[in-house]
Amino acid sequence: MSGSDSFKYEVEIQKFEKPQRISRETKKILDDAGMVINGKVNIKGVSVKMLNRMKSEYVPCPVLNEEVMFLKCFACRNFQSRVRGKVLCKGDPL
Repeated sequence: MSGSDSFKYEVEIQKFEKPQRISRETKKILDDAGMVINGKVNIKGVSVKMLNRMKSEYVPCPVLNEEVMFLKCFACRNFQSRVRGKVLCKGDPL
């Protein structure tokens, strides 16, 4: 682990009972990251089925010390990758 491959936290992805509505704050973060087209979340390389699955997932964020919707985590600059139900997080202050 060196350089850009390093991560500080490995966080388990949790599931809500049913898909959640994307908050305005999260939608703004996704829009700033270029993941919203014509008012709809559209992430290049992510199918509609996977996007719906992401809406029902959250992670206990070690940086913010709160539970955040996976889509918000995905757009975060600390997001490294998603591997086998876990998120690799750089852990830098926001």
